[in-house]
Amino acid sequence: MADRSPFWARQAHADRRPVLIARGRIVAALRDWFAARDFVEVETSALQVSPGNETHLHAFATALLAPGEPPATRYLRTSPEFACKKLLSAGEPRIVEFARVFRNRERGALHAPEFTMLEWYRAQAPYETLMEDCAAIIAVTAAAAGTRRLVFRGREVDPLAAPEYLTVMEAFSRYAAIDLAASLSPQAPDREGFAAAAAAAGIRLAADDNWGDIFSRVLVERIEPALGHGRATILYEYPAVLSALARPKPSDPRVAERFELYACGVELANGFGELSDPLEQRRRLAAEMAEKERIYGERYPLDEDFLAALAEMPPASGVALGLDRLVMLATGAPHIDHVMWTPPVEP
Repeated sequence: MADRSPFWARQAHADRRPVLIARGRIVAALRDWFAARDFVEVETSALQVSPGNETHLHAFATALLAPGEPPATRYLRTSPEFACKKLLSAGEPRIVEFARVFRNRERGALHAPEFTMLEWYRAQAPYETLMEDCAAIIAVTAAAAGTRRLVFRGREVDPLAAPEYLTVMEAFSRYAAIDLAASLSPQAPDREGFAAAAAAAGIRLAADDNWGDIFSRVLVERIEPALGHGRATILYEYPAVLSALARPKPSDPRVAERFELYACGVELANGFGELSDPLEQRRRLAAEMAEKERIYGERYPLDEDFLAALAEMPPASGVALGLDRLVMLATGAPHIDHVMWTPPVEP
């Protein structure tokens, strides 16, 4: 994409403008949908003490300079999640944010270093309700865009069709012939057994891959391309070991109350029944940062204010949806830059 015209070139802008106008209609329709259901739209701070504590997410750092004070490191958020949960603790029952978020080391047709995350939370609601929200939002988006299908790279989804519901274990069995349950236990996953099963399925592994790395390889190579064809897929009950912010399923602690929404083979959303135990949350986030330091040689601080607020947070469920990706599929845009008014300027 290095040889293309700058986004501000008149013809280049004119070519993209219909998609950008459709984006505006989609955002307006989604705001109306949330308002009709008594959600309060919030605006949380982009500059944070901690950008988030997922091992493989990379943040942009800066220095906060105050008169007479030493420089303090701050980060652009990778998600508004911590701030939104503080508002749940403050007593807000339903909130939504169209949040600008920032992720380093991410670039491609579906990735940009700055993008819009549509994130919403329901206090006192099971995470299945958020799954229903996602199905409704797909339909609202398609109607606003004036389309009867979502499309990406030759794949199509009927936005009005009821989603397919598929557990992660079912998906691994169906698309990779792997018994995922055999490698899971409440104590620790079986890395060696899982590696052998993945290798037998034809997945190439690195010697230092851990259990989560193997899971990701199978997911990307075999599972994700098969999801969201004809209708959206809701993939749910992710392994608890890979769900640091989600609460475990009461009847099976090996898996978590976590789901992801797929359409046309593209991941659109990630939702949780939210973990509200601050001690367990601290343990999990610390483990994520220890792994980050092992792999990348860096770690981010924990947000102590978030952990304090978590003790007061009511039972809740939340979901983060990539708005730009959803607009792409609704408008047929081939690249995330096409749906951004001012896409990133390449170096």
